Amino acid sequence: MTDLRRLLPAEVDELVKDAGFPAYRANQLLRALWKEGKTSLSDIHVLPAALRDHMTAAGYTIGAATEAQRSASADGETAKVLLRMADATLIEAVLMQYPEKGHHPRSTVCVSTQAGCAMGCVFCATGQMGFERNLSAEEIVAQVMHFANLLRERDQHVTNIVFMGMGEPLANYGETIRAVRLLVDPRAFGLAQRGVTISTVGAIRAIERLAEEGLQVGLAISLHAPDDDLRRSLVPTAGPTSVGDIMEAAAAYFRKTGRRVTFEYALLEGVNDSLETARALGALVAKTGAHVNLIPVNPTAGGFRRPSRARTLAFERGLRDAGVTCTVRVEKGSEIAAACGQLRTDARLTEAPEVIPPNAGRSIAAG
Repeated sequence: MTDLRRLLPAEVDELVKDAGFPAYRANQLLRALWKEGKTSLSDIHVLPAALRDHMTAAGYTIGAATEAQRSASADGETAKVLLRMADATLIEAVLMQYPEKGHHPRSTVCVSTQAGCAMGCVFCATGQMGFERNLSAEEIVAQVMHFANLLRERDQHVTNIVFMGMGEPLANYGETIRAVRLLVDPRAFGLAQRGVTISTVGAIRAIERLAEEGLQVGLAISLHAPDDDLRRSLVPTAGPTSVGDIMEAAAAYFRKTGRRVTFEYALLEGVNDSLETARALGALVAKTGAHVNLIPVNPTAGGFRRPSRARTLAFERGLRDAGVTCTVRVEKGSEIAAACGQLRTDARLTEAPEVIPPNAGRSIAAG
């Protein structure tokens, strides 16, 4: 079986041509798949039955992730779903909405690229659950389509996509890039390339490959420390010279794409949040032109604590004094374990899926 949402538009063109149908049928199929969110070939009535029958006989289908559970934040702006793939693999995806007065909310979908993660970051719930398998491109885009279909019912739409869910996107390079191309192709999902951000823990060779893809997506690199010893204590898979290697790769990515890199920095109380560490980080980053996104650690099983607000702001001032542009991330959904570093699926499901009223909260878009 082949999921039609795995096929790039040029491949759909070939499929329709080889089946002996006119080219405009490919555009009708693509529109049904991506703009209308159809979930079954039998529902695409605009196509002749002969073409639908041909695709069914050839083993084509339209995959859709099944929602196993959903939870919503108290403010109604964040929704997390547990999705079950065709082989029963479970993954989590998150929708974060940011109200904008007079406009539809900015709606960002955080997608997973792997079930679990092999990077082992000590403060990350996903990293602590271990690695199960890579997700296919169609399983990645299924997460976006799941929320897109829910948003469509509210006359809203996905505005941004971040590859910051479960897994290391660049360790699943081929499928991640195919998913990105499906999501940004005007004839497929059609999102602006600059509305997509890929996050990585620092897969150097893959960053170099990404710079050559001709894409204008954002790149976020999880740094977490200004020196190799501290970084290896937090990211066990980091190499002996990972900090310097990341700096070089980020600079090369900027030169090739013109896109400024963001360094993500999880703040852990008493570990990497001292003013001395801030000064070391500032000296490292100041001349790169990169942005630093400070992320006070979210509650996980790792036992790390979030720094106080005063300590977080002192760290931020230390970076700004060094000439570094930085922000403290406003976390959404931490109370439902939907924030950075909190996604995991190895706990047993002992409760029925949560049913959320259609208009719960101020702007929850996921039902």
